[in-house]
Amino acid sequence: MSEFGELKPSDKCGIVAIASDEPVAKEIYYGLRILQHRGQESGGIATFDGGETRSKRGMGLVHEIFRAEDLAHLKGNTGIGHVRYSTTGSSVIDNAQPIVASTAYGDIALGHNGDIVNAGLLREELSRKGWAFMTTSDSEVIVRLLANELSHTGDVRRALKEFTRRLVGAYSLAIMIDGVPYAVRDPLAIRPLCIGTKDGAYMAASESVVFDTLGYKFVRDLKPGEIVALRPDGFESFRLPHPTHTAHCMFEWVYFARPDSVLDGRLVYDARVKIGQQLAREYPVDADIVVPVPESGRAQAQGYSQVSGLPVVEGLIKNRYIERTFIMPEQADREVGVLLKLNPIKSAVKNKRVVLIDDSIVRGTTIKKIVKILREAGAAQVHLRIGCPPIKAPCYLGIDMKTRDQFIANNRTVDEVAKFVNADSLGYLSMTGLVRALSHPKEDICFGCLTSVYPVEVPGEKFRGLEKLERFGTPPKKAESGEKKVRARAA
Repeated sequence: MSEFGELKPSDKCGIVAIASDEPVAKEIYYGLRILQHRGQESGGIATFDGGETRSKRGMGLVHEIFRAEDLAHLKGNTGIGHVRYSTTGSSVIDNAQPIVASTAYGDIALGHNGDIVNAGLLREELSRKGWAFMTTSDSEVIVRLLANELSHTGDVRRALKEFTRRLVGAYSLAIMIDGVPYAVRDPLAIRPLCIGTKDGAYMAASESVVFDTLGYKFVRDLKPGEIVALRPDGFESFRLPHPTHTAHCMFEWVYFARPDSVLDGRLVYDARVKIGQQLAREYPVDADIVVPVPESGRAQAQGYSQVSGLPVVEGLIKNRYIERTFIMPEQADREVGVLLKLNPIKSAVKNKRVVLIDDSIVRGTTIKKIVKILREAGAAQVHLRIGCPPIKAPCYLGIDMKTRDQFIANNRTVDEVAKFVNADSLGYLSMTGLVRALSHPKEDICFGCLTSVYPVEVPGEKFRGLEKLERFGTPPKKAESGEKKVRARAA
């Protein structure tokens, strides 16, 4: 969701899992604060103190949910945490995570980033077996499916392998089963997940910036289809069968992740600078200054400046203390939220030909308002440059873009979009330029929202022709013996 109220690409979930020699509630709390950009609707923490699972969830920002006494109550040396922006399931407390369920094997707590395409079918199947559902979230379907497998097998490792084979879609998971935290990444590695360590603790988190801030050493990203069981002195790893190619979400680099995170070997900031450089090569224009839409356009603006020679000017200032305007239900209120959040530096833009840099356009209503702000501040011209190709298709894998009629690019040509937002010119980054900036093979990236071709089978949509999930659903014989155990080295 845009910082300024427009419906923009919204993945917006972050997860943390940790095993330590020390109490973990504060560590999870700080980890969630660092991941707050990934979810601002709700948050929660679940810990295990050796006898019971303790949890607290709430609506709002992390610092609004948890008080000192809450963290003191969340005793235990293992735990998981979650921040949420809803994609499947409404924004209510019942859908906040972690979801905790009691089973004969022990308590299960789960935090999920992504979307499960076949959640409806799985829900129907489990309902017929007598499982009751308390929420509308696809994440509860994951919990019930796992509990069902545990009741049949009684073996955690086998249950984790079996239930994940049933899931079609995007999932990075933080799961705690009877006090043991697990991190799980889907076989296409669509959503990010990585591991870090410091003395006496191992942690999994959605982004590496968590480790930088909390003093952990980055170990590595989870591999496609990898499941790790976290211990204070290391982690045990085993993998699901997985295809040859991944399907990393391109929007993680374009918009979602913090610029100081490293995702699958690529520093987000560097990718965004490359995006700006490509934009300058593809869409040069006679102008005076480059102005980023804060905060998402900053790195792209730096790249555009490096190639064009135009100076970057902070022509728009963000009010950092106005939060969550995207929750406003009416579009008119959302547009007022833009004015609350942004104010121009009139002396910086007056009589200037401005290159305005942003990451994406969905409906076009917010960027139209921003162009208006610049013009009213005296900008002579506004040339809009966008750091990804036109968004034209829904996402079924964790981004809150579900219907084609919300995308302005589907109903207008580029010139018509420029006219709608009142820009003097408009340039979208090309697919070729985006692939170059991300420095990953095109076959390893999901571009479904740009191309209408998806890496998993979605009813009524085109499938990009990678191996079907069923084809790599049966593990080869060697896969069962592929378990690894990692121990922390002595300092």
